[in-house]
Amino acid sequence: MQRPVEKAPSARGSRGESDRTSHADTGSAGEIVAQFEIRYTRFLDENGRAVRELPAFARDPDVMRPIYEHMVLTRALDRKAVALQRTGQLGTYPSSFGQEGTTVAIGAAMARDDVLLGTYRETGAMLFRGVRIAEILQYWGGDEAGSDYRGPGAPRADFPICVPIATHAPHAVGVAYAMKLRREPRVAVCALGDGATSKGDFYEALNGAGVWQLPLVFVIVNNQWAISVPRSAQSHAETLAQKAIAAGIPAEQVDGDDAVAVYQAMRNALSAARDGAGPHVVEALTYRLSDHTTADDASRYRSADELERRRALDPIARLRSHLERAKLWSEADERRLEEATAARIEQAAAEFLALPPPPPEAMFDHLFAQLPEALREQRDALVAAAAAHRAETVSGEEDGQ
Repeated sequence: MQRPVEKAPSARGSRGESDRTSHADTGSAGEIVAQFEIRYTRFLDENGRAVRELPAFARDPDVMRPIYEHMVLTRALDRKAVALQRTGQLGTYPSSFGQEGTTVAIGAAMARDDVLLGTYRETGAMLFRGVRIAEILQYWGGDEAGSDYRGPGAPRADFPICVPIATHAPHAVGVAYAMKLRREPRVAVCALGDGATSKGDFYEALNGAGVWQLPLVFVIVNNQWAISVPRSAQSHAETLAQKAIAAGIPAEQVDGDDAVAVYQAMRNALSAARDGAGPHVVEALTYRLSDHTTADDASRYRSADELERRRALDPIARLRSHLERAKLWSEADERRLEEATAARIEQAAAEFLALPPPPPEAMFDHLFAQLPEALREQRDALVAAAAAHRAETVSGEEDGQ
């Protein structure tokens, strides 16, 4: 994992005659016309101890306790979802185990009217923004109605989970462009993985956001693995954040296992974008402690030693240590949280399991505002076939009696 030495807080280049160094001055082959740096930020070490002066919010219980509570909730939901999948009650599921510090801090930093465009591993951000647990389970159970967020304070404008890699990055540009045209004080947040930064969709989105100076924050959730491809085999770039430089977008790197660092970076980037300063890229260095999904076996391509080393950097244990040291959390708080979280998860799972399965024709419902004739014919044929199958089943049961 790349962790550069912390440098001056600048990710923009400088150009102009006064900044240029001539061939005679350096003996180089030409003039230096631009220079760039990527800064790296970390506030808490792996033991939850401050390594630099903490921002004021890091000691604010109204900020930090909800972040911690949602990190614990996210991990509990992941455990339950994997258990449901293993018992045939849920479809393939992608755990965010180990990435809670990044995903929850993203959601915590966003304003209510901002728009999240995430991948399949932003569960913590979704929960913090008001998506119901039962809706998340419903989606992974194969029912698209789970993306129709309807709970109290639901983020109705947030986009559905994006499973294809990086295809939502251009969508984020469109959302942010609309915000700018309407002069709305809102920001689009596009979260994607390290592997997604190798896709053309990502580069095109960066270029558009930079050219139009859009209110858009890209978060590269660098969990070190694109399924089975390690970060070292994905790009020769020293950081993934520096990919923003070609688009003229400021960028930075943060310790993604440090929720304080992620929240600080996101808060600053969102504030700047909201004030008209344009887009920003945040690369959060974290680690996927789970398999890629429940259909994967990560032991085939990464060592047990590597996994054990990374477990020691657990973002939840790190933040809890900080909160306890700051007198913002206690053993009694932890017990209450464990009990409340377990009850909440079980209630949501029961609600999900009680939902009737969607009819087969539901797969056509959210494709188009008006279904094209060819697809309408397919839908009608499916409805007729399903009705015939039901009638045949009923007839067979009556004959058996």
